[in-house]
Amino acid sequence: MLSSVGPVNRIARSAETHPLTWRLRDDGQAVWLDEYESKDGYSAMKKALKTLAPGEIASQVKDAGLKGRGGAGFPTGVKWGLMPPSDGVTPRYLLCNADEMEPNTWKDRLLMEQMPHLLIEGMIISARALEAQTGYIFLRGEYVDAARNLNRALDEARAKGYIGQNILGTGVNFELYVHTGAGRYICGEETALINSLEGRRANPRSKPPFPAAVGVWGKPTCVNNVETLSNVPAIIGNGVTWFTGIARPGSEDHGTKMMGFSGKVKNPGVWELPFGITAQELFEDYAGGMRDGYTLKAWQPGGAGTGFLLPEHLSAQMYAGGIGKVGTRMGTGLALAVDHTVNMVSLLRNMEEFFARESCGWCTPCRDGLPWSVKLLRALERGEGKDTDIETLLQLVGFLGPGKTFCAHAPGAVEPLGSAIKYFRDEFVAGVAMPAAATPA
Repeated sequence: MLSSVGPVNRIARSAETHPLTWRLRDDGQAVWLDEYESKDGYSAMKKALKTLAPGEIASQVKDAGLKGRGGAGFPTGVKWGLMPPSDGVTPRYLLCNADEMEPNTWKDRLLMEQMPHLLIEGMIISARALEAQTGYIFLRGEYVDAARNLNRALDEARAKGYIGQNILGTGVNFELYVHTGAGRYICGEETALINSLEGRRANPRSKPPFPAAVGVWGKPTCVNNVETLSNVPAIIGNGVTWFTGIARPGSEDHGTKMMGFSGKVKNPGVWELPFGITAQELFEDYAGGMRDGYTLKAWQPGGAGTGFLLPEHLSAQMYAGGIGKVGTRMGTGLALAVDHTVNMVSLLRNMEEFFARESCGWCTPCRDGLPWSVKLLRALERGEGKDTDIETLLQLVGFLGPGKTFCAHAPGAVEPLGSAIKYFRDEFVAGVAMPAAATPA
């Protein structure tokens, strides 16, 4: 389900509390230019371009504490600050990472399909802060509806003079295009995205140099996520103090987050909620809890690349540090409920098959280690595993962990595997074949 329906409609959505979704239509149709402008759309862009210097925009975003909403959570203002000062001659680029191939994640799809002008406005303001002249929305190729809606919205914005040369007579130039990718998970890694945009094989690049200095076509480049960029207009329009005051007490992250739950819950969906809300509230008040006849066995807080947690961990607050306290990462904030009928070995085999298939093959631990984990999991699933297979899997979790591979693909792939063995080891042990009975002499 991709619209904010169900329990979320029982609370009032306003520009002050739901900056990303308050303009959404109840019928799930896209908000086009006239309606968007009638709901204060592009007012922040006009303010930014006409009254603020690039450094002032960047400072407000940094002071607001906006962090990346794609999963890594890197401070956006700090990332912007890594761009070298503009010399007024060298081309500079802003790329929107709209690849969104993380299994169980569809938050950016909702924003692009139903609120395309919000992303466009956010990119215009961000480009001004970065003094970038060209932008690309690197979109997952399977998102056909999002591509259509974004291109229509871009046509509307160009016709209004919001994109192009000398925008609104301010002297600011910015061209923006939609680029649909071939559909690879690895393109979510920003340097692999850049390679793909250039027409190259989607392999991650060695860093340094970082994209901020040497990015697309060797020029200074900033890559931000859809949801991240969609927050920028509200920060410029409503101010830093407002943004830092939205989250629940105890949260170290500011603003709101697109969060959701899928699986055998009564009301699967995605909602814009303040950082710091507990997973229990998300699970019960919004997702409605488990369907009748099912009980919650485990859950993942933010996509297939995050570790599994138990029902008792639902008390954790949904922000990076809150989920970190119970042993994993918040990731994309789109949670998965695993019910009592699911065998964890089968679930992990399915996940690791996906991650093994999506490896770019650049480095040995990822290229060889992930297929090895699949082979072992298949044997355990058939009840033909060896008594050493579980320890081998745990060794692979260590060999493919953070800092052991060229990019973060493999560490994300093995995090759910390690947590599944930690909490459900007996299910893995059950897949070990019993030794044949000794034959009498």
